[in-house]
Amino acid sequence: MTVPRSTTQSGAPVASDAHSQTVGPDGVAALTDHYLVEKLAQFNRERVPERVVHAKGGGAFGTFETTNPEIAKYTKAALFQPGVTTDMLIRFSSVAGESGSPDTWRDPRGFAVKFYTSEGNYDLVGNNTPVFFIRDGIKFPDFIHSQKRLPGSNLRDADMQWDFWTLSPESAHQVTWLMGDRGLPRSWRTMQGYGSHTYLWTNAEGEKFWVKYHFRSQQGVEGLSNDEAAELAGSDGDHHIRDLYEAIEEGNFPKWELNVQVMPYEDAKTYRFNPFDLTKIWPHSDYPLIPVGMMTLNKNPENYFAEIEQAAFAPSNFVPGIGASPDKMLQARIFSYADAHRYRVGTNHAQIPVNQAKGTEVHNYSQNGAARYHFNAPSVPNYAPNSLGGPAADESLFAPGGWENDGELTLAAASHHPEDSDFGQAGTLYRDVFDGAARARFLETITGAVGGVQNADIKERAIQYWTNVDSDLGAKLRANLGAGDAGSADGAVRQAGETEFDQAHA
Repeated sequence: MTVPRSTTQSGAPVASDAHSQTVGPDGVAALTDHYLVEKLAQFNRERVPERVVHAKGGGAFGTFETTNPEIAKYTKAALFQPGVTTDMLIRFSSVAGESGSPDTWRDPRGFAVKFYTSEGNYDLVGNNTPVFFIRDGIKFPDFIHSQKRLPGSNLRDADMQWDFWTLSPESAHQVTWLMGDRGLPRSWRTMQGYGSHTYLWTNAEGEKFWVKYHFRSQQGVEGLSNDEAAELAGSDGDHHIRDLYEAIEEGNFPKWELNVQVMPYEDAKTYRFNPFDLTKIWPHSDYPLIPVGMMTLNKNPENYFAEIEQAAFAPSNFVPGIGASPDKMLQARIFSYADAHRYRVGTNHAQIPVNQAKGTEVHNYSQNGAARYHFNAPSVPNYAPNSLGGPAADESLFAPGGWENDGELTLAAASHHPEDSDFGQAGTLYRDVFDGAARARFLETITGAVGGVQNADIKERAIQYWTNVDSDLGAKLRANLGAGDAGSADGAVRQAGETEFDQAHA
């Protein structure tokens, strides 16, 4: 076997990787040993800042195949046309923990997909839950701070978590997911994925539809018990990374079927609750799942840092036929994700191989910045418009009369709907979707979680929080915690028509 020759970063051959140059009788290291200096300087700069959220994760490459020919009537997006197969990358992650945290802490899981389509990269950046803790991006930094560490002690703190949650009642639906069985998935392969937000699809005729994405695991859905998760956190902190990597290495390729819910554009104006509220699901009885195609993961990364740590997913990466909605959280993420990547991995992060568009060429007038190595031909000036053959926008893609200028739609998105409720869907999830055993496990989990709160006022608010989700649940929690009767309780806030939710939380 021919062994390649070691070189410096600039390609010059090196004499030794074991012995540095020295001078004089005392063997002092010489700064003229440029290879020693290069190795140490490079080593000092091996890390990029970790993600503020979703820091711990792993991923794999694969393909997505559109199998339902009927889906094209809802969107003109190239990847969702009949029979099209698209290369893709997925990154799974936990939300609150740092890069060295255990995989099995109770936490939502990120489910971020990059499709390398023929029309550019499309990023769908979701979670393993169909809802989220808040509905407005202005609260996101505060929410994350409440789930991280105290500035003084640098310890995570139950009081600040429950203080934020109980002062933000819109969190109840997601916290119910978090404290249930789905809060501890057995593996990334055995959990569902969701786009969570509402997106806009436009077909070839210009018709518009609102959609929600559901990735349904073909491996089944399995969770860990609290005891199993705690044991794995101590014995194998990388349990989920290991499980995915070994499954793919063994040829056991995990699959998810993508389904969508489709809402006609006009329905959003009069729907019974705000369809753009990230803390809500759409009942399947109102908008059933429509199959789209199959995602298969079949290739592990060759280098974790280059292909997973540097992977940059951004909800702002749309393609023709797919767009944003009035969802206020989505609007905020469209700015914040791409901005985080510019800070974390560089202004030109889109030129890193894992982030490059693969199905189409990239032409624009951006220039310069650190690590720039793609550029226009010397004959093309960096401004538009120009008369020298530079790239020009395709004005046929411009679609006047979008939802942004639909006053009735934007008013409906900002106004109160008859069945808007912060606690209704959380109560439905607890009563109608969890079975008896799951409800018992849920009570045990929230008893432990709220039991860690030291501040008496916050603990009382937490008991009332769960009473608002379900009065019987609140009473059992109060009894488990040995807390006295608060004197009055609002009881469960039930949402009209909630029995129609069927399998909407599945």
